[in-house]
Amino acid sequence: MSKPIIAITMGDPAGIGPEVILKALTQSGVRESGRFLIFGDANILHREARSLGLTIPLIPIPEVSQAEFPANAIEIVNLTILSPTFESGKPSAASGDAAFKYIKRAATAALNGEVDAVVTAPISKEALKMAGHNYPGHTEILAELCKTDDYAMMLAGPHLRVVLCTIHVPYTKVPALLSRELVFKTIRITHESLSKYLGKTPRIAVASLNPHAGEGGIFGDEEVRLIRPAIEDASSKGINASGPYPADTLFYWASKGKYDAVVCMYHDQGLIPLKLLDFERGVNVTLGLPVIRTSVDHGTAFDIAGKGVADPSSMVEAMRMALEMALSRKV
Repeated sequence: MSKPIIAITMGDPAGIGPEVILKALTQSGVRESGRFLIFGDANILHREARSLGLTIPLIPIPEVSQAEFPANAIEIVNLTILSPTFESGKPSAASGDAAFKYIKRAATAALNGEVDAVVTAPISKEALKMAGHNYPGHTEILAELCKTDDYAMMLAGPHLRVVLCTIHVPYTKVPALLSRELVFKTIRITHESLSKYLGKTPRIAVASLNPHAGEGGIFGDEEVRLIRPAIEDASSKGINASGPYPADTLFYWASKGKYDAVVCMYHDQGLIPLKLLDFERGVNVTLGLPVIRTSVDHGTAFDIAGKGVADPSSMVEAMRMALEMALSRKV
């Protein structure tokens, strides 16, 4: 079986994306596991390589079809021509537009079957907005490009997998956004995606919204009215889902391996325990898309961009998971 082709988007050029990509791809054993292409800007990557003291050749190419995947070099699908003096460390319209172009081109390549998976470096929502691209984040951009609303965000690490019913919305709006249909859909997408990836029926736990799972309606009725009926709907279709469980104890048991994934009601409910346990090795995965997409579980870190101190561990894990998911689809 040929090694999967993995597209890596450079992320915001002013952030740590270029640094963590190059650090990850020059770690021992990483590049040998697959065939990697960076979708980004050769000027910025050459500058970053010089700053890091890396001597590996970086080869710009205009199209994926021209990639040769040399063992001793890294190829770049060169999509923008930013000045070598481009300033790191702050968002701008130029960086936001560049990041959007990298995502769009890589996603198109995946949809066309030119690459087997997409790994994304971090982008700045502020820079995207400055460039006129009004999206809350990667997930929504990719969902639109793939023409689907049947998706969910999963964050995964060595100890936990969490899948979110609501993502980047104010906490005050979460109860109104939740519905029986949304919770069921999130459980279903988790089941379908992890069944393929794990090769078995996943054990899915569902978190409550309210303290003590609502305590019989005393602390809120969303569990009785929305969440439990959604779990029953899932169970009736052969999905191994249970709950709703109080979040203050659920993540302890999930981290011990009792469950394969936890469906969470809102962003921080899932990300706080995930990042507490797996901050350096967390991976963001978009479930339900027709293409494989993984990402680092951190932001652009403008405050340390260009200083050579960024940790590439999450990028390495995102590449590893993309490879595993691509191989599972080929079986």
